[in-house]
Amino acid sequence: MNRGRDYSRDTRYLATRITADGREGFPVEPGRYRLVVSRACPWASRAVTVRRLLGLEPVLSMAIAGPVHDERSWAFDLDPGGRDPVLGIRRLREAYLALDPGYDKGITVPAIVDVPSGRVVTNDFARLTLDLSSEWRAHHRPGAPDLYPTALRDEIDAVNAVVYEDVNNGVYRAGFAGTQEAYATAFGHLFARLEQLSARLEDSRYLVGDTITEADVRLFTTLVRFDAVYHGHFKCNRRKLTEMPVLWAYARDLFQTPGFGDTVDFDHIKRHYHLVHDDINPTGIVPAGPDLSGWLEPHGRASLGGRPFGAGTPPPPAPPEERVPPGHTPLGGGPA
Repeated sequence: MNRGRDYSRDTRYLATRITADGREGFPVEPGRYRLVVSRACPWASRAVTVRRLLGLEPVLSMAIAGPVHDERSWAFDLDPGGRDPVLGIRRLREAYLALDPGYDKGITVPAIVDVPSGRVVTNDFARLTLDLSSEWRAHHRPGAPDLYPTALRDEIDAVNAVVYEDVNNGVYRAGFAGTQEAYATAFGHLFARLEQLSARLEDSRYLVGDTITEADVRLFTTLVRFDAVYHGHFKCNRRKLTEMPVLWAYARDLFQTPGFGDTVDFDHIKRHYHLVHDDINPTGIVPAGPDLSGWLEPHGRASLGGRPFGAGTPPPPAPPEERVPPGHTPLGGGPA
């Protein structure tokens, strides 16, 4: 991660794809792969939500790393003995080095590991969720939503591009800016884009079409972290999410939709940002707030029409071992 004068994200990802036809050497196979995530990470949280919505739990297992990492990468310190029970490793770094002993790129989540070889296949977070929607379709649960419908892909891609540039990555460009000028530029772009998104959502329940899509997943993972970390920690403080009525109602609507809010661990989110970014927060103090009870307040968005799952159904509860712990969510430890 480049934290220079003008922040630039390292985008040298492993772009190998897992496909239905196996054309790149990695065919979709139930039980073969393990998705490695951290609930603290917004990029990984996309994969957690998409996997839940599509019902891929029986065919794609998930490893959850702890929220705090060091220069040696994400650790499986939530597991007994500090070792992932399927991969048998203590740190995600081991799976990257199994692929390439000289690996010198980012050791990031989400990552999908080939269990038989113990090697990372891909960490291309943007492509990964799209492939879960398209290439893993044969294994979607009955009633799964179409998060990347063919007829809407161009529009979804266009929305995702500007949301990534100004919002998803924009909060990082503000938070890690090395000059006042770089910060002011990122700050301005962020809030200008949020205003545009608010206008788009004023009369539309979802970003594209009348059901949830990949575009909603990508915006949600930033919005849900906004007041907890980005507003203060990253100095994105023109307004809180709770002070932006349309976006706040939209975010609550998604949060209360199964597969979204029940994957969110606010404890992990706050501990990650405030403990790992010690150059921004050298005291290591994790804020006690904000009050999370507002996430469960009525949102009134159903009056705009649309159905979150279209003709489909909500996902069933997740396995007990994947549920967010009580106290980490206003949902009281519901399924994740």
